[in-house]
Amino acid sequence: MYAQWTKEGDWDLLPSERAWSDRQSLLEERGYILRQRYRTGWRPSWLGHNRDPFSCEDSIISRHDHVIDATRRKDNLLVSIKVVRNPANHCVSVLDILPDPVFPDKALMVMPYLRPFNDPPFNAIGEAVEFVKQTLEVKQQYQCRNRDCAAANIMMDGRPLYPQGHHPVEINRTPDFLHEAPHLSRLDHPVKYYFIDFGISSVFGERDPPYVLGTKGRDKDPPELSDHTPYNPFMLDIYILGHVYQEEFIDFLEPLVTAMMHIQPERRPTAEDAILMLHNIISSVDTTLLRWRLRSRSESAPERVVYDTVAVAREGMYHLRRLVR
Repeated sequence: MYAQWTKEGDWDLLPSERAWSDRQSLLEERGYILRQRYRTGWRPSWLGHNRDPFSCEDSIISRHDHVIDATRRKDNLLVSIKVVRNPANHCVSVLDILPDPVFPDKALMVMPYLRPFNDPPFNAIGEAVEFVKQTLEVKQQYQCRNRDCAAANIMMDGRPLYPQGHHPVEINRTPDFLHEAPHLSRLDHPVKYYFIDFGISSVFGERDPPYVLGTKGRDKDPPELSDHTPYNPFMLDIYILGHVYQEEFIDFLEPLVTAMMHIQPERRPTAEDAILMLHNIISSVDTTLLRWRLRSRSESAPERVVYDTVAVAREGMYHLRRLVR
């Protein structure tokens, strides 16, 4: 059955995948290895073995036409390769820029592989605090530039959480796709967060008036968005980040979120002021509570009892291990 479906083309490379297959030789020459599916002469691994293709790693299709995963040969580093017109990038480090053998007017930009910032989910209050701190510090750092800083444009380098690696497409599976990928705690293995996608960013000189027009962007909730009335994009960024925090961690960050999402942009805190607010919130909390679990707003009372019990046991094991050492 699977052999017949394969013969009929059910698992053939898509047009966008064929472009990556055409780039495979150049990438390999430069030290970047694509997955088996994109290598020259690929033959589905399930043929002749009567295996279910859905259980085979080389049946997995990349989810983005212009981005693919690869492995850097010299150190086995998992990277992302993106087709770009302009290779400028001001947040994620660029490892390499290669000519595109398929489209001569484009280039292939090689960057460290990143995964969504909230996968795996945050488990402890201290993990959320570190995320908020890092994202506000980036906002403070780039005072001449605004960005679309919605949740979909925030990523992380998850290597500290996945010492055994994970599959680059099915990110909760092991690299061979056979098992669930085990992961560690952010609290004990900190990660770094990054902003991506500068497609609608604006850059301002020191004396330029910081006002823009437009309604583009992933978050459509900010009240000031307009194609006719100019607004301050930096205060817009504050609102959007506040919205991210609201969706993820509203409980203990409510004062900060409320201030950042004020309906009047001029009454929102700057990034510097928001960082001070965060520090004040943290200083009012017992430091031992930073290891306590984050509670979901949707969990029921019985679920809360179970999860709290597990959290107490986990913390007991943590402190026991510290005593033993």
